[in-house]
Amino acid sequence: MWWREYTLSELNQRGNRTAVSHLGIEILALTDKGICGRMPVDERTIQPAGILHGGSSVLLAETLGSLASNLIINPEEFMAVGMEVNANHLKPVAEGFVTGVATILHKGKSSHVWSIEIRNQKGDLTCISRLTMAIIPKPKKS
Repeated sequence: MWWREYTLSELNQRGNRTAVSHLGIEILALTDKGICGRMPVDERTIQPAGILHGGSSVLLAETLGSLASNLIINPEEFMAVGMEVNANHLKPVAEGFVTGVATILHKGKSSHVWSIEIRNQKGDLTCISRLTMAIIPKPKKS
């Protein structure tokens, strides 16, 4: 499914000096069906009530789906950008890590749709998200 083979080190370096690294998101695996990553539940990712902020969950979901879309297209010609994301927050998380798995639902020429399941360390589903990515021509450099 992937455009080429990628190392986990290479994928994790893509997030350096961005919201991805600031929130401690780490890519754990590429599989035949998608991508897996995790995020800590700590002072960077919680809301004032002491539980995982819904926006942090959405950032994890969009990071996984966006990265995955960009890994299955020709990076010389195209780029994938977010069109729509939604999330249902199902269970609060107060500590540890959450792990997200993005699985492709639709791989078209002009759009991709991903399902992202986020689970706590016990394996409980805490958030389900759907992400639609637009596949657009890469801007030409002047």
